[in-house]
Amino acid sequence: MAAAEPVGAPAGGNCSLAGGGSVPVLFCFSVFARPSSVPHGAGYELLIQKFLSLYGDQIDMHRKFVVQLFAEEWSQYIDLPKGFLVNERCKVRLVPLQIQMTTLGNLTPSSTVFFCCDMQERFRPAIKYFGDIISVGQRLLQGARLLGIPVIVTEQYPKGLGSTVQEIDLTGAKLVLPKTKFSMVLPEVEAALAEIPGVRSVVLFGVETHVCIQQTALELVGRGLEVHIVADATSSRSMMDRMFALERLARTGIIVTTSEAILLQLVADKEHPKFKEIQNLIKGTEACIMTFNYSEMAAQPCISETIKVNSTPNPLLKQEYGALAYFPLSTWKILHSRQR
Repeated sequence: MAAAEPVGAPAGGNCSLAGGGSVPVLFCFSVFARPSSVPHGAGYELLIQKFLSLYGDQIDMHRKFVVQLFAEEWSQYIDLPKGFLVNERCKVRLVPLQIQMTTLGNLTPSSTVFFCCDMQERFRPAIKYFGDIISVGQRLLQGARLLGIPVIVTEQYPKGLGSTVQEIDLTGAKLVLPKTKFSMVLPEVEAALAEIPGVRSVVLFGVETHVCIQQTALELVGRGLEVHIVADATSSRSMMDRMFALERLARTGIIVTTSEAILLQLVADKEHPKFKEIQNLIKGTEACIMTFNYSEMAAQPCISETIKVNSTPNPLLKQEYGALAYFPLSTWKILHSRQR
């Protein structure tokens, strides 16, 4: 339901004009009813924000919703009237429609922002294939600069963990922010997002997959944004943690993809003025088989369908994939980068 311009309380509604300040409102969702308040004169958008703050962890953001108002004259809920303003104590509810929205995953530069999460020096010896994700992360940031896409960067407790690695060029980043919270969704980040008109999609990469990346992705989805996690630019200390995090996130509707897919989707056409430059970025690195700590996985009793990599060529690995590729747990393929 599109937000209507608040032009005044409709005639015949259950809200009458009152003074300034806040107005008590009962917010209902599913079987829940929570009293709260909104500023006098609040419209559709503020009501939606309040619903998200009260029920964000329970709302499936991949569905369509309608806001309804309890009308005394009908003794039942009606769809929120056009131009509705909260001027008096009232009761509203958020109703999910039965048709579920499909997450298509379309990306355009004008509606996309890149999030680079905690690519810091102290993580270098601990994170698996850190060199690979630095290389791919730098390629993504170069692509963002070419396409004019805003970049938001965080650093987890830089006093103790150091700054972003020198290989990552942060020239032109919209925001570089220290944090202690695991998620990147901080008030400063939310304010920066609000300054970007029409932002719909976040491309997210960095470390660690099962902690900061996972928590950031879930918070962003809870705020109505579509999240694309770049599998070949995110890792953890443990491949087990990484795999299960990506599996969980994919099942929630978050898009797990690769850097090449992201960059080519953003240019979309061979005739794009930046296509040649993006193509040259992509040609910098390609895929091959990498060393893998098989014993770390094999020791887990829950893993029964692991592909063991040894000196014998594996026919499942003939195709080329990006570094640290993601696959469902039933068909693991262990891969990494090489020069073409």
